[in-house]
Amino acid sequence: MCSSKKVVLHINRELSWLNFNERVLLEADDSTVPLLERLTFLGIFSNNLDEFYRVRVAMLKRIVNFSEAMNGLNLDYDPVKILKEIHKRTVAQRRKADEIYNNICLDLTKDNIHIIDETKLSEEQGIFVRQYFKDTVRQFLFPIMLDRFRNFSNLHDNSTYMVIDLTHKANPATENLALIEIPTDHLPRFVVLPQGTDKRYYVMYIDDVIRFCLDEIFLVLGFVKYRAYAIKFTRDAELDIDSDVSKSFLEAVSDSLKQRSRGDTVRFIYDPKLPCNILSSLLKKFGIKKRDSLEKGGRYNNLRDLMKFPQNLGTKKMRYESLQPLEISEFSTGKSMLDVIREKDMLLHYPYQPFQYIIDLLREASIDPAVRAIKMTIYRAAKNSAVVNALINAARNGKEVIVFVEFQARFDEAANIGWAARMQEEGIRVLPSIPGMKVHCKMLLIRRKENGINVYYTAIGTGNPNEITTRIYCDEHLLTADKTITADINKVFHLLDDRKYQMPKFKQIIVSPFNTRKFFIDRINGEIKNARRGKPAWMILKMNNLVDKKIVKRLYEASVAGVKIDLIVRGICTLVPEIPQHSENIRAIRIVDRFLEHSRVFVFCNGNEPVYYIGSADCMERNLDYRFEVITPVRDSDLQKELWELLQRQLTDNIKARTISATRPNEKVHVPKGKTKVNSQAEFYQYLKNKLNTPNPK
Repeated sequence: MCSSKKVVLHINRELSWLNFNERVLLEADDSTVPLLERLTFLGIFSNNLDEFYRVRVAMLKRIVNFSEAMNGLNLDYDPVKILKEIHKRTVAQRRKADEIYNNICLDLTKDNIHIIDETKLSEEQGIFVRQYFKDTVRQFLFPIMLDRFRNFSNLHDNSTYMVIDLTHKANPATENLALIEIPTDHLPRFVVLPQGTDKRYYVMYIDDVIRFCLDEIFLVLGFVKYRAYAIKFTRDAELDIDSDVSKSFLEAVSDSLKQRSRGDTVRFIYDPKLPCNILSSLLKKFGIKKRDSLEKGGRYNNLRDLMKFPQNLGTKKMRYESLQPLEISEFSTGKSMLDVIREKDMLLHYPYQPFQYIIDLLREASIDPAVRAIKMTIYRAAKNSAVVNALINAARNGKEVIVFVEFQARFDEAANIGWAARMQEEGIRVLPSIPGMKVHCKMLLIRRKENGINVYYTAIGTGNPNEITTRIYCDEHLLTADKTITADINKVFHLLDDRKYQMPKFKQIIVSPFNTRKFFIDRINGEIKNARRGKPAWMILKMNNLVDKKIVKRLYEASVAGVKIDLIVRGICTLVPEIPQHSENIRAIRIVDRFLEHSRVFVFCNGNEPVYYIGSADCMERNLDYRFEVITPVRDSDLQKELWELLQRQLTDNIKARTISATRPNEKVHVPKGKTKVNSQAEFYQYLKNKLNTPNPK
């Protein structure tokens, strides 16, 4: 076996994440992607980078500060060195993003869509913009004069601000600076101007609407010249939850949310045209040091708003062709969904099939007189959640409804606290969050009285039961009345309810933090054992992140033993496939396409009797050891075939798949001459469509 001391077993997780985000950027740069969709990918890239700084970079900076306070820490990595590399790579990626953005803008002009600033307005457009400013924008603008400004912590995290350099007619030599927040919480970032006789579309950033109308704000105060420069703060978003025992956990999370907006600055982006003297004044005013990741930006920040670029412009070719979710024949006969599930396990594939079936299942359960109880976990709910409304309706219909709402779901804490309050008002029993232990599993359990006994139905998913994200995330949902699986899920709910946290004996499902790590190790060891005996040995692991050092090390050992390993990892993958001793048996790819690959699917050869699993857990220490996660077997042979067809299409994808590698990250998969091109998402949709249109043999 290859010693871990002789090879680098993994690459840094932060740098691996940057490789993933670079793959998103490559999608924005792909000329085969529809033009307006390329803008969306730029927005996703920008949003990803913001969250990366708010979470991972913030944590590294905390480690650096703590290490300095403690005169050093015994770490197996250098956080300062990693921060420098992150800064170097993100600056390069942002420059590439700017280049891609400019190229897209040029291509848009060929399709008669022009993104213009305030210097390019015609007289008629100028009149419209001023009226729009007066009627719509001005009411949301509240300038801050920086000479009187004292509390930097009141500035909003991740918002875009403009620093206005003002010249007063009476004292033109005196520096006067004002700060204006771009009101994108209230207004669209983009303004579509009226079409003229040339039939062209003209679009402006709201930033430039404000620039054009600065005199409407400042002229009355005697200022006669105005120069605006974009700046942006990114703050540490980690919650520091108070351990005060006199507070409830809900109160502690709520108080921590208030502190998040005042977190330390981890990045400060500024317009490169900002004069040096003004930059110095701002840094002094805001108490920002160079180590806080000063970064030159551009004229516009928060390019995540490109995800909301007006979609009603241009031609159909500029957007993805509409994908109609496919019906499931068994659910389209007018038969009770519970009856269908009792007869046969069902598997939903989002977004290829509609999430509406889960809503329909909840609706049926809410009005079925034989249904006694509904239990569910909620990690992220849609803004106007049909799921929550269905649960409320069930409670109104006299059902016992018990819901676990995770208050610690990052960036959804406030929304979940609001949903919990709403459900409690409607008579739903809300199980409180568990300090320090997130409940990340996706479970629904329905208890029905049939012939005098309790019969259970369950839905176990790889992603959130969210009618918005299931339109754009690729996930799976198993619906089953299997007695052992439903009994296991019921045990998990009892565990969350009684809070004894003693591991029950599960017959079928795998549950973190109890036995998920052991499950993976045992399954890998089983393949190693078979390989050494000369038996077939392989595994296919599809997940979002592969980070856990012990799992990575065991996968290397499996490859040395001769186990064939296929990895489909969308995000962070710290395993290095090309280490010479392992490369012949490990292949790792990531797929970034129209939909976000989010499902976790695990298949093991098991001595030529393959076993299939889906669930909510990635191979990360937090998912294995510090969260409640559920992985379930998929035992129905028809459903196993569906998962196999999904995985095989992804493993043969040669259009959107890229290699995962330390030395060649995001390299295109080689397509031999004459080989058919495969886009896995399009191919799997077609597979499900063909299956729907093929009559079942009698």
